[in-house]
Amino acid sequence: MNILLINHYAGSPEMGMEFRPYYFAREWIKLGHRVDIIAADYSHLRIRNPKVSQDFQTEEIDGIRYHWLKAGQYEGNGAKRALTMFRFVGKLWRNAGRIAGTWKPDVVITSSTYPLDTYAGQKIARKGKARMIHEVHDMWPATLTELGGMGRYHPFVALMQVAENSAYRHSDRVVSLPPLAKDYMIKHGMRPEKFVAIPNGIVREDWENPEPLPGEHREILEKLRAEGKFIVGYFGGHALSNALDVLLDAAKQIKEKEIRFVLVGKGIEKERLIKRAQEEKIENVVFLPPVPKKSVPELLQYFDCSFIGSLLCALYRRFGVCLNKMYDSMMAAKPVLFAVDTSGSPIEEYKCGIVIKPEHAGEIAANIERLFHMPESERKKMGERGKQAVLACFTYDALGKQFAELFR
Repeated sequence: MNILLINHYAGSPEMGMEFRPYYFAREWIKLGHRVDIIAADYSHLRIRNPKVSQDFQTEEIDGIRYHWLKAGQYEGNGAKRALTMFRFVGKLWRNAGRIAGTWKPDVVITSSTYPLDTYAGQKIARKGKARMIHEVHDMWPATLTELGGMGRYHPFVALMQVAENSAYRHSDRVVSLPPLAKDYMIKHGMRPEKFVAIPNGIVREDWENPEPLPGEHREILEKLRAEGKFIVGYFGGHALSNALDVLLDAAKQIKEKEIRFVLVGKGIEKERLIKRAQEEKIENVVFLPPVPKKSVPELLQYFDCSFIGSLLCALYRRFGVCLNKMYDSMMAAKPVLFAVDTSGSPIEEYKCGIVIKPEHAGEIAANIERLFHMPESERKKMGERGKQAVLACFTYDALGKQFAELFR
């Protein structure tokens, strides 16, 4: 079949996040499908953005045909980012007939973080007589009101709500990363039989043949290992929602001199966090740049445990979470310190870490010291339970086949 996937922020292992469109596309190609991805020229999630001179500029990456639209750059989550969304979906809408006629998709998947792309996706699907699938990453506009602090009656929120409802009503299937979102979606117009939860996962080949770490990371981590340090690792975005201030608070409370915190990644809060650590003389914390996706398996081998945190959020408890870093940490057979307020996480289900109350630095510090004093054999058993769960349930080859069943 011809599969058209629309995702404003789609990336690749070399470009950076987000990775899910790439991984699924690669699996669908293995199954004999052709995949075209339409994405924007700029995303704050990518390490490297493509150089785009004209709309629908095409680039082939590992058999996947990417088509780039010029939507513009932005910083943060203000009006400029909103304008890029309108540019992106507007160009899709205006070119819907051309897209349907040229690529002849059998399946159209709308998968941007925000739901506005459903209108263009529906138009392309109608013109091409294609199957329509809507994929939900974040629960917009609930995320805007419950995490972003916007009012329910803000015009932007209202616009997103109408789009979300349309996506649930007019798609043939709705794929959800948040595992507990079904009841909410039904209330907003989705028929129950349309719902399917398909989580993120790992790529076996990336773990069998990982790329080496950059020299800077290897040098620092080898030094810490040689000194016998117990490394509490964090990798990913440095944003307020990741609760890294709470992790710094916990680091200040740690009494064991052999414990070190290593924070790897980038984000709008990173410079402030570095400055805070310097001003408050939090000397057991090391900040490092992000690493390529394919180097994550090697990075995690240096960690003794992996931290995943968030601010307190009713959204996560209502809908659940589905985090790439969670499955990576499990696959690395590392115990996970999971400070996220949610129901039924894999960490809890498979007993492969410690679930901690979010925004509670004292509890985080106490459990880090608990892991530090735990016999290494117990830590290994805890981590191994996570790895076996990933291999059984969360590999992209299996998830890709599950998703492909929806094409029929």
